Amino acid sequence: MEDIMSITPLGSGQEVGRSCHLLTFRDMTILLDCGIHPGYDGINGLPFFDRVEPDQVDAVLITHFHLDHAASLPYFTERTGFKGRVFMTHPTKAVIRLLLGDYLRLMSMKGDSGGDKEVLYTEKDLEKCVEKIELIDYHQSIRLKSMTFHALNAGHVLGAAMFLISIGGRTILYTGDYSMEDDRHLTAAEIPSVKPDVLIVESTYGVQVHASRREREARFT
Repeated sequence: MEDIMSITPLGSGQEVGRSCHLLTFRDMTILLDCGIHPGYDGINGLPFFDRVEPDQVDAVLITHFHLDHAASLPYFTERTGFKGRVFMTHPTKAVIRLLLGDYLRLMSMKGDSGGDKEVLYTEKDLEKCVEKIELIDYHQSIRLKSMTFHALNAGHVLGAAMFLISIGGRTILYTGDYSMEDDRHLTAAEIPSVKPDVLIVESTYGVQVHASRREREARFT
């Protein structure tokens, strides 16, 4: 049994878009998010799935519904040999069906107007994908083979989750996009009660300081 943890960015490595990370350790192979790159059309916008054997992936964990974190999921579940499980929170599933439906219609309109006509997946593929999604509540512990994991509130958008994963005595925290500031409709991201051995953190604005909520809201008054 391989005792070396491997983390491979299949997207969003030194770029913004198509967040997708392959985690392998012991007997587990996990895909963390499955987004698409908004700047590329067709298959060019997908994560680098040629670096993974889909039928070896045990589970896909989706942090939230934004396209750059979730829009490749129907392709992966319906157009590859993936046979594993898919987990996300209740709000993420509710919104993802609507958002990806709109994405499909926009891509169809783009093709009709002379753009890229390559179809990554169909409405039927999307329906089949949604049927495979398993729901998880915050703090609900899920066990899959030698792995246990649970979701934590990530702030950011409704239903956004960070995943705290435990495999073979090692813990990994994957944040996805998160916010550490309370909003009017969302609370800030949770701080885990345990210190992870490995932290995979979203860092798009890691070197920037944002204006406070008070300052941002003042612009509209």
